[in-house]
Amino acid sequence: MSGYTAVTDADRGEMLATIGVASVEELFADVPPGLRLARPLALPDGRSEQEVYDELQALARRNTSTEDEITFLGAGMYDSYVPALVDSITSRSEFLTPYTPYQPEVSQGGLQAMFEYQTAISELTGLPVSNASVYEGPSAVAAAGYLAKLHNGRRRFIVSAGVHPHAIETLRTLARGWEASVEVVPLADGLTDLAAMRLAQDVSAVVVAQPNFLGAVERLEPLVEAAHAVGALVICSADPVSLGLLQAPGAQGVDIVVGEGQTLGNRLDFGGPSFGFFAVTDELVRRMPGRIAGQTHDLEGRLGYVLTLQTREQHIRREKATSNICTAQALNALAGIVYLSWLGRRGLVELAELLVRRTAYARDRLTAIPGVSAVHEQPVVREFAVAFERDLDAVIAHCLREGVNPGYRLAPDQLLVAITEKRSRTQIDRLAGLIEEALA
Repeated sequence: MSGYTAVTDADRGEMLATIGVASVEELFADVPPGLRLARPLALPDGRSEQEVYDELQALARRNTSTEDEITFLGAGMYDSYVPALVDSITSRSEFLTPYTPYQPEVSQGGLQAMFEYQTAISELTGLPVSNASVYEGPSAVAAAGYLAKLHNGRRRFIVSAGVHPHAIETLRTLARGWEASVEVVPLADGLTDLAAMRLAQDVSAVVVAQPNFLGAVERLEPLVEAAHAVGALVICSADPVSLGLLQAPGAQGVDIVVGEGQTLGNRLDFGGPSFGFFAVTDELVRRMPGRIAGQTHDLEGRLGYVLTLQTREQHIRREKATSNICTAQALNALAGIVYLSWLGRRGLVELAELLVRRTAYARDRLTAIPGVSAVHEQPVVREFAVAFERDLDAVIAHCLREGVNPGYRLAPDQLLVAITEKRSRTQIDRLAGLIEEALA
């Protein structure tokens, strides 16, 4: 493999002379010797391209991918179908390679794609403004918490135990920097226990998920009413595909709707990347993170697209910014709008209905097995939790040996089973049969 050095010795010498330093080593003169490595890095010699490929291929063989097994593993990331059209569009160089669209005159295609994406997310969430976008679902929840803190100045968050554990951890981590507290309220029969919430005037926001981590469809309106009664915002982390069937959270009074966009045309590659979507009420738009593309007209009356409300962002306001910059996520969000456009308005409804039917069939099929019961009886969309009276270790081991991943282990005796459009009735029957064999 040939090497490439971007800076020549002459370039380096000129830069050092400009800042008045004799050598690169002098730049690090104030680093104590005890913190320096007194030897070269213990790296092996470089290899040829073919040798590197063979090494990576050997490492890849150690993994089990969703192409190697039938998987009912979900818990936030799902083995969804990605049509070829998504790769066809997102791999085009004008979308794949450009940087931030600061110059609208050369970025109309990217800006229009962002605008169309925002429109779709607004329609799904029932809120007037969306960005394009943030990094992924958990950080979207944390960013929503920061927005709430900026909005009302309060430093206490109440979070449903039905919110994804990664999102709760992310919110806790960032809230320490705001000197804010995060209180998790339990579930009662699969739903957020409203009676357990200690709502008061110091609560900044109530955070819920729809559907929640156990797959249950939450009743949002009572939660929204209770939170708004004490002046708190409501943040809902929603499954975007489920919104093809469920009432939009924004239509139920939710102030901020965020979520994980992986199921919208993004694959399970290396655990990501994906994108987080983020939508708010008009009142909160100036504190919303991420890019916002706007539609306008030029001096000749032609339709055009621009980045708008940039005074929130780091490249203008530096440390006073309320927005993080998400250049790379625009490509993942583009995959999302391509996928949604491919499905269409009716197709999204049909997909959600398909998931509901197959998930209901799977829950009925599994809970009919002696020793297996539902963790809750609430309506579900794509995921459900079941409890085992015994031998869950044996069940999981047997399924994996037979090329089936039965789901995500919630507890020593509980399993979270996810259904996607790729899981057929025949595959669900196979999972049930393997569980029956293991328990027998």
